[in-house]
Amino acid sequence: MDLLNNYTDENDDDSNEPEDQNGNPTSPESSPPRLITAKSAAPKVDDTMLALTVAQANQTLAKPLDPSQHAVAFNPTYDQLWAPIYGPSHPYAKDGIAQGMRNHKLGFVEDASVEPFVFDEQYNTFHKFGYAADPSASAGYNYVGDLDALQKNDAISVYNIPQFEQKKRKLEKKKEAAESGDAEGGDVDMTEVENPATDTWLLKNKKSPWSGKKEGLQTELTEEQKKYAEEYAKKKGEEKSGFGGDKGEVVKDKSTFHGKEERDYQGRSWIAAPKDAKASNDHCYIPKRLVHTWSGHTKGVSAIRFFPKHGHLILSASMDTKVKIWDVFNSGKCMRTYMGHSKAVRDICFSNDGTKFLSAGYDKNIKYWDTETGQVISTFSTGKIPYVVKLNPDEDKQNVLLAGMSDKKIVQWDMNTGQITQEYDQHLGAVNTITFVDNNRRFVTSSDDKSLRVWEFGIPVVIKYISEPHMHSMPAISPHPNGNWLAAQSLDNQILIYSTREKFQLNKKKRFAGHIVAGYACQVNFSPDGRFVMSGDGEGKCWFWDWKSCKVFRTLRCHEGVCIGCEWHPLEQSKVATCGWDGLIKYWD
Repeated sequence: MDLLNNYTDENDDDSNEPEDQNGNPTSPESSPPRLITAKSAAPKVDDTMLALTVAQANQTLAKPLDPSQHAVAFNPTYDQLWAPIYGPSHPYAKDGIAQGMRNHKLGFVEDASVEPFVFDEQYNTFHKFGYAADPSASAGYNYVGDLDALQKNDAISVYNIPQFEQKKRKLEKKKEAAESGDAEGGDVDMTEVENPATDTWLLKNKKSPWSGKKEGLQTELTEEQKKYAEEYAKKKGEEKSGFGGDKGEVVKDKSTFHGKEERDYQGRSWIAAPKDAKASNDHCYIPKRLVHTWSGHTKGVSAIRFFPKHGHLILSASMDTKVKIWDVFNSGKCMRTYMGHSKAVRDICFSNDGTKFLSAGYDKNIKYWDTETGQVISTFSTGKIPYVVKLNPDEDKQNVLLAGMSDKKIVQWDMNTGQITQEYDQHLGAVNTITFVDNNRRFVTSSDDKSLRVWEFGIPVVIKYISEPHMHSMPAISPHPNGNWLAAQSLDNQILIYSTREKFQLNKKKRFAGHIVAGYACQVNFSPDGRFVMSGDGEGKCWFWDWKSCKVFRTLRCHEGVCIGCEWHPLEQSKVATCGWDGLIKYWD
């Protein structure tokens, strides 16, 4: 045993035996050998804050949260959130406001209901005068800022300065500006100051920023500007030569006489009717053969009109912008050409005695011509295209012109004064026809709106409105010689008859059909005795119907293309003139 003890004593110093955590040596007998180091499968958790919370539970209740930290690792209580902040180290500690009550970096801001105008008023007043109303005052007007300025200005704001005060301040500003100008300008000539024509006077008396010194004012026009001004003035003068002519296109009016002489050996004018021209009988016959062709228009002929009562001349309007008048009885030649439109001529209308006529063109002008001399008496325009022109048939109202326009109006002019005296504005489409009825006390108009409207002359109120679902547009209407009926060319390839009595009813028993007119404003007409109805069609034919039986009496192949117009001679009962878009006017017997 002694040997064993000695052995242990000798080996105490260099002993390398493992020890446990408390410093006690472990021996192979007491613990098994550790061949593999132990590892925990659980993730590492920072339990420092948890340990502190558990250890200092009583202290954390009294200590508020640190507002500088960004994350809270535990659920704070209500007392901790709302506890006041203490300690000199915290930047917000001086106000002592609970952290949870803060809604601004400087503390807690209460909601205030202030109108934008009131706020702007106080804000601008404070910056202008140095004082403003205290918004936190519960009652009355307490002010903050410069109280001396408040007393001096009698507590006015920038928005309620009295009127006299404003004027006074403006005058003071003007005076200061004038004095500063004198100081800058040095010696100023008093004559210039008193003379309103000088720039010095303008500077002294200017009332607005735009009435100051005039810089670079051009006194003389250049040669190019002068030339343009002269051309413009000349053009304006030409436009105003006729009544209302400044709204349509301007063309110089010309007329050429093609006959041998304008007056015969007895001094009679070339438009005078022959004395022996009388109706041979009252019975009309359907023409059978072509007797004459007038060719002179370079484009389609849109309308023809016989000279009133006698028919010794025939007037034609063409798409070549010209109006021509032709001899019927003698030579059969063109007598005069009227050139005054810049675009196609749409309609023409003679006066009762034939000495004057109207022409309406697509250049938006209506011209009133002297038939004999070819001079334009007057020009009318509203700036819209006239589709139909009519003179009032009464002898005492031959100065009254009615025109159906493309802007849905019927315009009435007094040609003596050139003034528009009435406008009939009820249609919903361009006006196509104007037809006088009932001894010229009323007139009927048709339009692209597929309706008929009856008007009292001079009164712009519709007295009868005819519009049915089955109706089509009616671009041509003619009155029966007895005055009791109207024949209306309907675009569904038929001619409808309307009564001109009080009711203006459709006569369902009379209907003329067989021709093709869809899309064309082919003229419809009657024989002078009223026994026949005739119409052109879209295929170049002229159709004749019996008035009583409504049956087709005869068809004539008249033109290549559209036969747009047809007129029965007023005296020679078996003669008919037709015109077409082939540019020809044909005379049939």
